[in-house]
Amino acid sequence: MMPYHGRMAELVFEVVQEPDGGYCAECLTENIFTQCDTWEELRRNVIEATSAFFFDRKRPELVRLHLVRDEVLSVA
Repeated sequence: MMPYHGRMAELVFEVVQEPDGGYCAECLTENIFTQCDTWEELRRNVIEATSAFFFDRKRPELVRLHLVRDEVLSVA
């Protein structure tokens, strides 16, 4: 199979807020991961990590940050 060299439309990162307040972001399709303390820092880190990962090939047009919130509620 020939490798795909076209431009990827979008990368999706799953973002989890850590108990200490920081954030972890992991790309769902590529081996890209970053973490930081604030949302603004996360945005910068994701762009920087994505640029570094795709340094020798075309970058995706968009990056989506999908914040996942896990909350446990007691119903008893």
